[in-house]
Amino acid sequence: MSSAPKPDEPQRRKELFPGLGDVYRDLAPYLTLGFQLAAAVVAFFLVGWWLDTRYETSPTFKLIGLLLGSIGGMIKFFRSVSKLTKQKDS
Repeated sequence: MSSAPKPDEPQRRKELFPGLGDVYRDLAPYLTLGFQLAAAVVAFFLVGWWLDTRYETSPTFKLIGLLLGSIGGMIKFFRSVSKLTKQKDS
């Protein structure tokens, strides 16, 4: 007995979810924004942690790193969002 699909059943994902690829393509730039912000904060924090352990200044460089990472990450975030909205509008 062969379990052949019925003629009206979709055969591929394209038929199951038409236009899903276009949705992912439109959303992909926005999905990376959170990762970019978190990566900037973590990277600057780690540099601050390394400087604190090297120069034995307990939380000073960690706090500076967090501050710089947060500010830099937010600047990058807002620039990326404004660039993406300009591209979408045109």
